[in-house]
Amino acid sequence: MAQKSDTIDSVSQEGIKDEYGDYIIYQALAKSHRNRRRPQRQRLADIFQKLSETEYRHYQFWKKYSPNSEAHVSKLKLYGIILLEKILGATFAVKFLERHEKATIKEYENITKYIPPDDKSEFEEMLKDEKEHETSLAKQVQSGFVIYMSFVVLGLADAIVEISGIHAGSLGVYSSTELTGLAGIIAGAAASMAMASAAYAQAKQGFQGSPGFSALMTGVSYFVSAILLASPYFLTKHAILAMSVSLSIAVVILAFTNFYNSIITSANFLRDFLELAGIMFGATIILFIFGQVIRHAFGITI
Repeated sequence: MAQKSDTIDSVSQEGIKDEYGDYIIYQALAKSHRNRRRPQRQRLADIFQKLSETEYRHYQFWKKYSPNSEAHVSKLKLYGIILLEKILGATFAVKFLERHEKATIKEYENITKYIPPDDKSEFEEMLKDEKEHETSLAKQVQSGFVIYMSFVVLGLADAIVEISGIHAGSLGVYSSTELTGLAGIIAGAAASMAMASAAYAQAKQGFQGSPGFSALMTGVSYFVSAILLASPYFLTKHAILAMSVSLSIAVVILAFTNFYNSIITSANFLRDFLELAGIMFGATIILFIFGQVIRHAFGITI
């Protein structure tokens, strides 16, 4: 009996904190989108309001088991989620909030046997919400924005490996860091056009959005990434320092693209990040050595 009480008490306290937090955040998101003159924004507001009401029902259920437990939402978290939604879209915000849903469902299922008969139907309804209703509402938030963002992520990820490798290889031939940076920008401009063309062709195959805009997003993100990676080579004459700073920028961009992808697709962030970072550093080292070999073998230095 003591174990039963302790188990429900522990889960209910955690449930109060999580469900109340999501309730407040969804309510704030609904308020920020409420606009009768813009149907799309109002539709999002209605979905967020439904999610908020669902979370509040769950909060009230757990409150019966831990009436003295209090829940608060930090303003930092609240405004942080609102900012994420504005920058990365509603789909990202919802998936970010629901990212621990599988663990929550499993935890609820484990205590099903401890729920009193009088609360059994309400508990099962809550469990059904977690499994189906919330997921269904979250899917309704899906917008073209997240699809276009996938093209941005594609452009950023490809640019990191290719441009970092070009810079590393160029250091073996160019004695000037400016020329190394310029080589990356020129290669980036050419590659961004190639990437944009490939994205356009890909988007024409059953893509619901605009192939032209998809190509633009891919090409621009690739070229912007190339400029960011090249910028340290124009700010210092020290080649190794420039390459170190450029690679640091590349790691930050990789972290962002993998974090975004892990939330949207539920992929393993750490595994994917380490894999791509390993590819990037491996390509950089190989091309740096290749550049040095070319320099000494042919005596080419510019």
